[in-house]
Amino acid sequence: MSDPVPLTTDDPGQVASATPPAPGRSRRLGDRGLAVAFISPALLLLLAMSVFPLLWALYLSFTDYSATRGGPANFVGFGNYTAILTSAQVHARALTTLVYVVGAVSLQTGLGFTIAYLISRRTHGRGALTTLFLVPMMLSPVVVGLFWRFMLDAQFGVINSMLGSVGLGQVEWLTRQRTALVSLIVVDTWQWTPFIMLIALAGLTAVPKYLYEAASIDRASEWFRFRTITLPLVWPLLLIAVLFRAIEAFRLFDLVYILTSGGPGVSTETLSFHVYKVAFLGFNTGTASAYGILMVLVVVVLTQLYLRYLNKLKEG
Repeated sequence: MSDPVPLTTDDPGQVASATPPAPGRSRRLGDRGLAVAFISPALLLLLAMSVFPLLWALYLSFTDYSATRGGPANFVGFGNYTAILTSAQVHARALTTLVYVVGAVSLQTGLGFTIAYLISRRTHGRGALTTLFLVPMMLSPVVVGLFWRFMLDAQFGVINSMLGSVGLGQVEWLTRQRTALVSLIVVDTWQWTPFIMLIALAGLTAVPKYLYEAASIDRASEWFRFRTITLPLVWPLLLIAVLFRAIEAFRLFDLVYILTSGGPGVSTETLSFHVYKVAFLGFNTGTASAYGILMVLVVVVLTQLYLRYLNKLKEG
């Protein structure tokens, strides 16, 4: 039987040790352990602030719970959902919201893309112009609402003062049914057109220059370049911006609350503002929760259909 080989090396400064680490010595966490340690706080915060309230609202939507009434909530099944879907008031609020979303997003998309296209053709002052147009988007919606409420005031507003100076009559912008919703669309367009402009400008600047150079060699017209080069390449990015703006417009509350409070009458009462009235003025928490769940479902379903359209457009 051979002698055991000594655990030594030729270099006297190096000593190979087969002794295991001391039991009290801490071991380093693996990659998975570190990932769990870093992600867990954010994940728990997300569950506490987003997922749990959504599940709690889902539970309340099947009850007649009220925040001001004592005692336990009674289970009513799909009664709240049936009452909402068959209510003529809800249909009217949904139509108002639809008109607002279509009008505001269409106007913002057209103006935003036009401004971005004009800015992209400039060689000097592009940065200053972009910064100037981005100012409204940086303001709080509450500040924008107060600012425009003073400007659109029927007696002391700047807009009516300008109209009076040119011999035109005063307009009740926020107190007439025909003009109140239009005023909301204009104010929202003023604030969020820069968002569409910024995304469109990013897409326009990313279009390869050699495509335009090849079109110039072929003596293509400006309209031909725009129709066959610019618009097809920017269109998918523009559709994504439209998706974000449509979701935000669907949830509109702050401008309605500041400018019109849903009036005159209920002509500017959107679904979000109606949910606010049901929950915090009528204290019908169960019904308001059902409203919220239905609005989430509408947004999710429409978004999925829209994303499928974008994928087909990309594949085509």
